[in-house]
Order: sequence, then C-alpha cells, then structure tokens
Amino acid sequence: MAEVEKLKQLQLQREALKKRGEQKVKETEKKRTEESVQSVCPPECGSRQLVHDYERAELVCQSCGLVLDEEFIDRGPEWRAFDHDQRMKRSRVGAPMTFTIHDKGLSTMIDWRNRDSYGRAISSKNRAQLYRLRKWQRRIRVSNATERNLAFALSELDRMASALGLPPRNVRETAAVVYRDAVDKNLIRGRSIEGVAAAALYAACRQCSVPPRTLDEIAEVSRVSRKEIGRTYRFISRELGLKLLPTSPPIDYVPRFCSGLNLKGEVQSRAVEILRQAGERELTSGRGPTGVAAAAIYISSILGGERRTQREVAEVAGVTEVTIRNRYKELAEKLDIEIIL
Repeated sequence: MAEVEKLKQLQLQREALKKRGEQKVKETEKKRTEESVQSVCPPECGSRQLVHDYERAELVCQSCGLVLDEEFIDRGPEWRAFDHDQRMKRSRVGAPMTFTIHDKGLSTMIDWRNRDSYGRAISSKNRAQLYRLRKWQRRIRVSNATERNLAFALSELDRMASALGLPPRNVRETAAVVYRDAVDKNLIRGRSIEGVAAAALYAACRQCSVPPRTLDEIAEVSRVSRKEIGRTYRFISRELGLKLLPTSPPIDYVPRFCSGLNLKGEVQSRAVEILRQAGERELTSGRGPTGVAAAAIYISSILGGERRTQREVAEVAGVTEVTIRNRYKELAEKLDIEIIL
C-alpha cells in the first residue's frame, strides 16, 4: 500500500511539472507576440523603424508617423550620465559598503524615532512592541565575540578620528581595514583594543598623507599611553607589511600650528620660507619636525609683529620650551636672522 501511495504522489508531481512547463511556454509566446507587435508598424506601413519619444511618452513610427502607443511608463533612471564613473556614482543600489561598521553596513537598523514610514506617530499600544524589536535588532547585529570586538574597536576609531578633526572619509576606512587585517592575523591577542585601534589610526594618517598627527596627539584622545601606541604601531606595521612613507617634513605642520595660534597668513608664509631655507642647508635633518616647525613659527611671529611666547607655541606644537629655544637659536644663527626680543 505504501508503494502505491508513493507512485500516486510521483504521478501528481509529474502532472504539476507538466502544467508549469506548458504555462511557461504560453507566457514566453505571449511575450514574443507583444514584442513583435511593438517592433513593427502593422496598421499602416509595416515598418520596423519605431522611435520612443520619452518627452511625450509615445511610441511613434518613423516612416509614417503613426502613434502606436502612448502614455507608457519610462522605467529608466531620471538622471543622465555622460561617462562610466558618473553612471556608477548615480546608480541607486542601496547604501554603500563601509569598513567602519562591524557588519560593513549591510544590515538593517530600526530607527529610534517612534514614527512610521509616513512620518505619523506610532500609537502607544505598538510602542512596547517596537521597543522590543529595536532591542532584539541591536542584539542580533552583534552575534559573537569577534563582532563585539570589531564593534567596540571601530566605534573607538570613529571617536578618535572625530576628536582629532580628521574629516576625510578615506582615513577612517583605511584605519578600519588595518584593524580588520590585524584581527584576521590574530595580532590583537595580548594587546588592548584601544591601543591597536590608536595604532591603526596613526598608520592610516601616514598612509593617506593627511595633515600629520603626532603620537602625542593620538595619545591625548585615546585611553592608552604614547609608549604603548608606538610599540603597537611598530608591531602591526611589521607584521602586516605596511608600506608607510617617511614622517612629514616640518612645513606640513606649519598651517595647523599657525591656525592654533591665530596667526595671519603672512606669518605662516614667512615660517614656510624659513623652513625651506633650513632644508636647503640641511638644518632639519636629524631633528624632530614638530620642534623645528615650532621654532620657525616663533621666529616668524616675532619678525611679523605678532609675538607669541615660547610657552604658547610649545603648548600648540606639543614640545617643550627648551626644544623651541634650542631650535630657534640654531636657525637664527645659521640663517643670519636678527631677532630683537
């Protein structure tokens, strides 16, 4: 009896498959006939030269001028693109993937506002259910220890980048990629998450050639010491094989330091010129770029009539007053600059 029932079930399945196949054949034939009608002008001339007039939403025969279809729907985009880059930028395929979120931005998120898709307030009866859904959505997004590690580290990266005033998006993306590579190669074990995240951000600043950030500045916004950040940075750059450019020359620090001291553009230009002359005479080699830049700004502020004290310059540059004193004396002596204190 069991075998008979199996045979009946097989026969029913075969009949259902046959019906599906016949239905698909009918649908394809119907589509072909519709396409042939739309591609030919049968009432008048039988021409195949048909033109879609998207401004009037009409299908017109180019030979006889007969309107074959009107008020059709334009399923194309409402924008124009003149090259491949514009077409890729303007195509709408959802939010872009990002490495700064632990799930790369591919998951959904329930908004914190209690409003529906039309902007209307959700009733008090459904708010409790929405609260539970929002809570479980947050829990589902972070499912294991690795994702929890990434979520915390990437949030720290974003916080430190905001505190340092790093607007370029590529710096945060590069730092997130460096941290993910360190996690994949198990370089996090035995080290703090904050230290590795700070080291990844410092490496990203070096790779992306943004206005330079020193280890002291990154240590101020992070929760670890300068020594640990430097040690972790050297370790991950060696293990990951990062190709990093040499440290930035002193001239790159001048705009940021002058902005912090509220100095005019003339003072900044004079400081850049002093550093250029010092570089030509090899006075900057073997010395810290921040100290040399601070000394040049100090000299320039005196010459430009906008005097700043050594303590003010040292606080902005993150160096000691002794360093500025030694460097500005060297620059003034070698470049024959007369300074009237």
